[in-house]
Amino acid sequence: MKPFIHENFLLGNKTAEKLYHNYSEIQPIIDFHCHLSPEVIASDKQFENLTDIWLRGDHYKWRAMRLNGIEEKYCTGDASDIEKFKKWAETVPVTIGNPLYHWTHLELLRYFNITDPLSPSTASEIYEKATAMLQTKEFSTRSLLQKMNVETICTTDDPCDDLEHHLNLQKSFGIKVLPTFRPDNIIKTEDPEKFRLYITKLEQAGNTEIRNLDDLLDALDKRHSFFNEMGCRLSDHGLERIYFSAYTFHDIDGIFKNLLNGRIISSDDTEKYKTAIMLELCRMNHKRGWTQQFHLGAIRNNNSRMFRLLGPDTGWDSIGIAQDPSKISKFLDELDNNEQLTKTILYNLNPADNEMILTMAGNFNDGSSVVKVQSGPAWWFLDQKTGMEKNIKDLAAMGLLRRFIGMVTDSRSFMSYPRHEYFRRIVCDFIGGEVEKGLIPDEEELLRPLIEGISYRNAREYFGF
Repeated sequence: MKPFIHENFLLGNKTAEKLYHNYSEIQPIIDFHCHLSPEVIASDKQFENLTDIWLRGDHYKWRAMRLNGIEEKYCTGDASDIEKFKKWAETVPVTIGNPLYHWTHLELLRYFNITDPLSPSTASEIYEKATAMLQTKEFSTRSLLQKMNVETICTTDDPCDDLEHHLNLQKSFGIKVLPTFRPDNIIKTEDPEKFRLYITKLEQAGNTEIRNLDDLLDALDKRHSFFNEMGCRLSDHGLERIYFSAYTFHDIDGIFKNLLNGRIISSDDTEKYKTAIMLELCRMNHKRGWTQQFHLGAIRNNNSRMFRLLGPDTGWDSIGIAQDPSKISKFLDELDNNEQLTKTILYNLNPADNEMILTMAGNFNDGSSVVKVQSGPAWWFLDQKTGMEKNIKDLAAMGLLRRFIGMVTDSRSFMSYPRHEYFRRIVCDFIGGEVEKGLIPDEEELLRPLIEGISYRNAREYFGF
């Protein structure tokens, strides 16, 4: 019987097969946004078993298991690793139609050459085979990254991080592992006590005292400069939405002092503070020539009971409300009007906003660089076949598909890299289909740069690592 994942998986026509195998498959991977641990890469961790590398920390799988009626102890609890894996194997057959079904079998094949579908009947054999392989040097963390032809990784790092592991990696590893500046905690004002604790942490990281807005901006700029010295060229901002409200420096200084004094601020002051701090951070990004990324549209930690028990990033997030186009417009225009708008990627989580984000980005491209402001890859809940196809079609219709920077994993898993293959196959299937319909000329000088660009070259040129 033909294996489920075969050489032409997802490639629905002969042109798609040619595009993938001749141009896309061989390209290296630039993972310009992920949540991989630099400490794990620096230590070249040897994973204990298949659960350790595959299920621990993966809230995509936990979410599916919960939907399947699996108790929490088998997701994040104290069940043994083999028990957790068997519960995942029990869940996999019911994920048909979900990207997890495809990802699971691509990952088993590409890392371990396992072709059997995962199910309760195959779970023990697959677990034992993969776990044995993980004990060998060829399956250490760094070896796995090399096996997947990864060229560059951009991790996600708080401004207070000392980047010790990145320094280690710069000296000892051929793959570029670069930090990304993620200052979300400085605009989380809902809990004044947590906010004050974070300010104390920032003071310690920058060896400075923060008593007013000037002090805060100086401390952030020092950390920004330090990240720049460590090779950082990207910032990232995880926002429910873009903020915008008129303010004065005096307004924000007073609001910040109220926060330092433990006071809860009004919704109007919250909007002003978040607007001001985000604009200042964007000005720093422009000053140092970075690219800034905005991940928009998630509503996080919806289940307060489970958030108290497990903390963030454990699978209790969803798609949020549609963005306010006027606030995005005013925010970007404020920067552009003062010639302080750097390269910008807008990642959209709400599919209702696809066309708005694409057309909004086009308002702020001035010819100073290729697609200076752009709509990013399909992200999180949209990072699946239907979402990717819609993103590609919308971008082709309202932007420049030829300049698309391609796939982002946004992953905490060291087994996530076959998702790049998944994405590339979907792109080649779409382009191949358009060629065979007669909508795109079947000419190598047109198709080769299109496919190689989306797969790899556009990201390399855009970010300039």
